[in-house]
Amino acid sequence: MNYLLIEQTDFRNQLKPFTFTRPIAEIRVGILTIKEKWEKHLNATLSHISAPTLSEKYPTKTEARNILINSSVCPNPELVKAIQLGASLKKEGVLISATATEEEIGFFDPKQKLEEAAEYDGEITMITQSWHIFQKNAAEIRSDFELITAGRNSQHVNDPHTSVYGEKNIFIEEGASIKAAILNAENGPIYIGKNAQIHEGAIIKGPFAMLDNSHVNMGAKIKGDSTIGPYCKVGGEVSNSVFFGYSSKGHDGFIGNSVVGEWCNLGADTNTSNLKNNYASVKLWDYAKGSFKDTGLQFCGLMMGDHSKCGINTMFNTGTVVGVCSNVFGSGFPRNFIPSFAWGGAAGFSTFNLKKAFEVAEKVMERRDKTLDETEQKILTEHFEESKADRIWEKK
Repeated sequence: MNYLLIEQTDFRNQLKPFTFTRPIAEIRVGILTIKEKWEKHLNATLSHISAPTLSEKYPTKTEARNILINSSVCPNPELVKAIQLGASLKKEGVLISATATEEEIGFFDPKQKLEEAAEYDGEITMITQSWHIFQKNAAEIRSDFELITAGRNSQHVNDPHTSVYGEKNIFIEEGASIKAAILNAENGPIYIGKNAQIHEGAIIKGPFAMLDNSHVNMGAKIKGDSTIGPYCKVGGEVSNSVFFGYSSKGHDGFIGNSVVGEWCNLGADTNTSNLKNNYASVKLWDYAKGSFKDTGLQFCGLMMGDHSKCGINTMFNTGTVVGVCSNVFGSGFPRNFIPSFAWGGAAGFSTFNLKKAFEVAEKVMERRDKTLDETEQKILTEHFEESKADRIWEKK
């Protein structure tokens, strides 16, 4: 059976800026991306039916018979069994899964499939808003931890100067290095990927995950419910935040209740506010509506899209959204919504032109033996045009 991950348009809009450059199922929440979760549960390779701008990088593979799965849904064993039986399922008005022939996929009608689907009465975790990524991260770390460590043996903590609490809840992959650190997994698991490094003086509390080849720098304080994706470098104070991968917050400064995409860099002493002074619920920019939307959350920090950067001592206000390929710097608090390809800060913005953005991205990616190929450039070029309406200074 061939499995395809399909997107619901309103969910895709609600998960921007992260879905400007990736399908929903490529979002990392917990240890794995949503796609990786399904692939491990189903023991199969999945492909996407995604936005046209992403179809070249994420091609669709179809067969005579296909099972379509909502990209925003995180799997669990009970749901996986139901889907493997070929059931068309819905949950509270949302299509969860459906079957389709190769011919039907070209003119797939979600409304018709929704009418035909049976109501699923089990529990489901869905990632449909950008803040769900950090809000549901702890639970997904626990779920992924059980999934990827079952029947396997962890490497041991051999460093005599590292203190460990709740050792049975710690899994260390081959090649990882831990020196003179404190690991506390009493309240949740800690997963450390291949060749990852935890440096001297770091304090880590679970639930926590760090993926392959990442670093937790000296003296870092990781308060839990956080994920550091592959090839990241993270230091300072981190609480309930997710770094997708290939991004750095190498120095002191606080980040909390936040999500950072790929190829981002937070300068030394960057700080994010995750709580308003009046304790009111936090509003985030809604790309679909072109205005701010109430999250209902008291704690919500920074949402930063791919390839964005900020300079030293940057201060992000509560509930700040930064688009793709933006460069933020200078004193004071910049605005709470910073469009893609913005250059500046509290004093004002100009446009970060595409050629210069490519030059920076190429240099950054070369450091991790990656290239900004034509496909990536095409995605960013199309988004540069798409995001013009958000850069209001261009209209003056």
